[in-house]
Amino acid sequence: MCGLLGFLSANSSAASFTSSIEKALPCMRHRGPDEAGSWHNDQVIFGFNRLSIIDLEHSHQPLTWGPAEQPERYAMTFNGEIYNYVELRQELEGYGYSFNTSGDGEPIIVGFHHWGKDVVSHLRGMFGIAIWDSVEKQLFLARDPFGIKPLYYATTTKGTAFSSEKKCLLAMEQDLSLDLSLDRRAIEHYVDLQYVPEPESLHSAIRRLESGCIATVKPGGEVEQQRYFTPRFPAQPVTKGKEQELFDRIARALEDSVEKHMRADVTVGSFLSGGIDSTAIAALAKRHNPDLITFTTGFEREGYSEVDVAAESAEAIGVKHVVKIVSPEEYAAAIPKIMWYLDDPVADPSLVPLYFVAQEARKHVKVVLSGEGADELFGGYTIYKEPLSLAPFEKIPSPLRRGLGKLSQILPTGMKGKSLLERGAMTMEERYYGNARSFNFDQLQRVLPWAKTQWDHKDVTAPIYAHSRDMDPVARMQHLDLFTWMRGDILVKADKMTMANSLELRVPFLDREVFAVAETIPYDLKISHNTTKYALRKAMEQIVPAHVLHRKKLGFPVPMRHWLAGDELFGWAQDQITQSETEDIFDKKAILTMLNEHRDGVSDHSRRLWTVLAFMVWHGIFVEERIDPGIEDKEYPVYL
Repeated sequence: MCGLLGFLSANSSAASFTSSIEKALPCMRHRGPDEAGSWHNDQVIFGFNRLSIIDLEHSHQPLTWGPAEQPERYAMTFNGEIYNYVELRQELEGYGYSFNTSGDGEPIIVGFHHWGKDVVSHLRGMFGIAIWDSVEKQLFLARDPFGIKPLYYATTTKGTAFSSEKKCLLAMEQDLSLDLSLDRRAIEHYVDLQYVPEPESLHSAIRRLESGCIATVKPGGEVEQQRYFTPRFPAQPVTKGKEQELFDRIARALEDSVEKHMRADVTVGSFLSGGIDSTAIAALAKRHNPDLITFTTGFEREGYSEVDVAAESAEAIGVKHVVKIVSPEEYAAAIPKIMWYLDDPVADPSLVPLYFVAQEARKHVKVVLSGEGADELFGGYTIYKEPLSLAPFEKIPSPLRRGLGKLSQILPTGMKGKSLLERGAMTMEERYYGNARSFNFDQLQRVLPWAKTQWDHKDVTAPIYAHSRDMDPVARMQHLDLFTWMRGDILVKADKMTMANSLELRVPFLDREVFAVAETIPYDLKISHNTTKYALRKAMEQIVPAHVLHRKKLGFPVPMRHWLAGDELFGWAQDQITQSETEDIFDKKAILTMLNEHRDGVSDHSRRLWTVLAFMVWHGIFVEERIDPGIEDKEYPVYL
């Protein structure tokens, strides 16, 4: 596990960027506090910060390798973990290759020599990879299938820079001649959806390699991207009476994934909430580590914590349990630091307590497992039931459906049936945009006066929907979430908040072998018996305590609605709005009106307010340089 940073020169002057790389590397020391280093030739320079997890003594990076006739043909640095590296090594040894280390990095570079770009199809894990081929004079970049690990890049006349952290590229601004103008389209996407969708970033010149993609770059050339993994859900009917065979396949795949995710030369713990996903992972992990420690977080406010439920689950599976309670004061004080770690804002209030529980976990372990991805793969969101409730509308001719939509507009707000008519009149492409949207377009224009209809959520979702027309309705929603909400919010906050504390997070549900089973589940075994994730629940009956199996999903709620209306955060929010230098982006008067309406109980604007406030804090750090994020390591640049 490490943070990678590199530069491919357009004119064979990579060595001149050594000081620039060295200046930028400390910006991501949190990704690898154990070791740092660099390597270069005339055309490319690699830098890294390493967090030692596997083969602590020998798996140093950047790693060079080559066949006997070209012993240093390749140079590689990568961020992540390859969980099937033992099996890969054995397979490649069968082809006659030998290895100098016992870690998970060398099989990647040897596999690249043997299989070329197709090496990514042989990897089970999470990764951002950069390999320089000195014979082909070409840089190869790759990102894991689901987007667990990030990889940013920027191309200028000087060359192409790439990194695990966007802030490292910002720190190289002058040497790269990087244009730091903001991307208005990305800003609107963020305000609309609560996150910046891939491949965008809020800086126009910096993009992200998308999940499941590889790319190649020649010196002086552009980044040429190609998708190697496209998740689909070709559900297969299950013969009546054969359902248990499917449930057993799910259990075996998940058990195998957890076993491989436990591979480490350091202690592995597990996050534990009160739900089936994290409990299943922790219960399976305990089979490989009887002394497993689990961690959870919550708040003192009633109804906004799963601490008691998580403790009950920990007792049921027999693990030591550690709890971190987050106060409103801690929450507010940490926000600038968290926005710095995020690189681009994510308006998900739960990332703050995640930061604190990661901080607590790092006192005990270097690696934790977590349950991200289960909802997207197995049909866990309550809204996935919607196609069933709206099925009668699909039989109504389109003109009549549109008429019902117009009727819904004249019905009084709050009237029973209004929302059903409104959503039933829409196609799925119109009504479902993923799990996060703060504003409808009218609300958006009040705070973002320059917003364009062509940049609304459909600008992001339409190309994704175009690839799922042959899927069932639930599968289409899952497919959309994999490309939007999961990789834009869920995985960003999981990676950034744990790595901020030099803690490695592993997600066994997001394993290609687990997905290979999950993609075959018919939708009547996902949303069934008035519950979600039905097949997963059945598969986990012998693993997860009974009191967890059928509990209603709570998620990870934060009392933001109460705090923004009360003494906890109202004054803080008011200060952020008035002090922010974002008049060219927002109508600050409209935002202050929203804040007052929220305080007075006129309307619940908490999600919309938090979306704007997160951006304002980010802007204060990275654009205005007005806010000190409070990073303790004094070697970090003040505003980076």
